[in-house]
Amino acid sequence: MISTFFAIKAGMTGKFDDKGNRVGITSLQVLPMSVLDSRIIEKHGYKAIRIKITDQRFKRERIKEIRTEEVLDPGKEIKMEDVLHPGDIVQVTGISKGKGFAGVVKRYHFKGGPRTHGQSNKERSPGSSGSTTTPGRVLPGTRRAGHMGNVRVSVGGLKVFGIDSEKGIVSVVGSVPGMGRGKGQLITITKQS
Repeated sequence: MISTFFAIKAGMTGKFDDKGNRVGITSLQVLPMSVLDSRIIEKHGYKAIRIKITDQRFKRERIKEIRTEEVLDPGKEIKMEDVLHPGDIVQVTGISKGKGFAGVVKRYHFKGGPRTHGQSNKERSPGSSGSTTTPGRVLPGTRRAGHMGNVRVSVGGLKVFGIDSEKGIVSVVGSVPGMGRGKGQLITITKQS
């Protein structure tokens, strides 16, 4: 069976586990999925299944591909409760929140300059970033101020806390990347073996 699902971040809360410890829980609403068609090596050069994802809240359908060796019939519904169970370990992938243009102190945790001894304007400055006479330039890839966030991020090793199959909600322990429910941003949940 397919071990990848698509969801929308529904919110966060806290619950008590079986040992009495309070843990942070992220609720993910899994969207209804059905098999659209298959990709085969002879025709397309790879094996995959195309999935139709129905998002009732925004009244739209999305099509995604999942690489797999399995062959499923078109129209077959994929249910999360057949694959995911409480205690399973999953990897969650999403687009992190965009934080706009950020300096090096916020973006890369630079220390900044001294706060005393007459320093007036170098507190959050990156300081020197070039080399000496050789090569006499700033090398590519140097950490600088720039756009922060809004990148694809994967968080692995998250434990499934509970499943509500009627509402289609999976609760995982910990935080996941991505915007909240109002944005309709897709988050990918992959069961890890």
